[in-house]
Amino acid sequence: MKAVVFRKFGDVDTLQYTDFPDPEVRPGQVIVRVKACALNHLDIWQRKGLPGVTLPHIAGADVSGIVADAGSGAGDLKKGDEVIVSPGISCMKCGQCLAGDDNQCSHYDILGYRNHGGYAEFVSVPEVNVLPKPGHLSFEEAASVPLVFLTAWHMLVGRAGVRPGDSVLVQAGGSGVGIAAIQIAKLFGAQVITTVGSDDKIEKAKALGADNVINYRKQDFEEEVKILTGKRGVDIIIDHIGPEVWEKSVRSLAKNGRLVTCGSTSGPSVSFDLRYVFSRHLALLGSYMGRKAELLEVLKFVESGRLRPVVHKVFDLKDAAGAQREMLERKNFGKIVLKAG
Repeated sequence: MKAVVFRKFGDVDTLQYTDFPDPEVRPGQVIVRVKACALNHLDIWQRKGLPGVTLPHIAGADVSGIVADAGSGAGDLKKGDEVIVSPGISCMKCGQCLAGDDNQCSHYDILGYRNHGGYAEFVSVPEVNVLPKPGHLSFEEAASVPLVFLTAWHMLVGRAGVRPGDSVLVQAGGSGVGIAAIQIAKLFGAQVITTVGSDDKIEKAKALGADNVINYRKQDFEEEVKILTGKRGVDIIIDHIGPEVWEKSVRSLAKNGRLVTCGSTSGPSVSFDLRYVFSRHLALLGSYMGRKAELLEVLKFVESGRLRPVVHKVFDLKDAAGAQREMLERKNFGKIVLKAG
C-alpha cells in the first residue's frame, strides 16, 4: 500500500509518501480502506518526537473508509461497509473499561500514536472501534468527527457538566475542538463566547452558534469577557492552548467556574495566582479524549444534523506535508483532511 511515513523525528520534510507493507488481518481486527483521514495536532507532536512513538511510523487518528477485510470474531461487519473509526483503543476487559471509563484504561492508546494510523491506504483497527458512517456525510466530513467531537463532548458534558444558562468561553473557536465545543455548548443551552485569530473567522463562528466572538489578535479576551459578562466571568472555559492563555483564562472564570483543558499546543508549563483558585472556588479539570459510549451519543446528534463537522481544506494523501504546514500556520477554520482514495 501507499502511506505517509516518517523514519526519523523532525520537521515536515521527514514525511515520505512511499510503499509500506499492508496491515495483516488478525482475529478481532478489521482492515479499513482509508478514504479520508483528518489531521490533529497529535500528528505534529508525534513527528517531532512524542515519547512512545516508534519508527518508522504512520500517524493519523481520525479515519473514515470502507471495510476491506475482517479477522475472525469481528462481528457483523462485512466488506464494503462505510465506516468511521473511534480513535480511542483500550483493552475492554479491565475494571476501568468495564465501568465505562475506557479512556482511563491502563493500556489506553490513540489510533496512530503507538500504532500505525490513517495516513495510509489501509489501517487495521479493533472491531469494537468500527462504527457506521453517518450516511449524509462525505468521507471527508465523517473523518472530521471522531476525535474532536468526542474530546469536546467529554470536556463539556463529562467533565464540566454543562447546563442550560451556563456561559462558556471556547478558546480557539476555529480549531477542530473549538468548532465542536461551540456546537455542543449551544446544544445544551449555554451562552457561548469564543476566540479566533482573524476577522474572517468571526462570522463563521457565529454561524455555528457562538453568541460573541473575540479576535484575540486585536482584543484582550480577558477584558472582553469582563465586558460581556458584566465583570462576572464565565462558568466554563474550554482550552487546549495552555500557557499562551492560561493566566487570563483563570482570571476570566466566575465563582465556581470550571476550566477544562485537553491539551497544550503553546507549551506544557503554566503559572498562575493560586489565590484566584481558592478564593473563587474554581475547578481546574483535565480531560483526555472520551469514552466510546460518548462518541455514540455524539453520533446521534450528527445523524440528526444538530452537530456538524466543518472541513477547511482537503489534501491528497501524498501532500501530507503541505497539510501539516497548513495546520501550523493556524489559518484554518475547521478540519484539514487527507484524501486517501
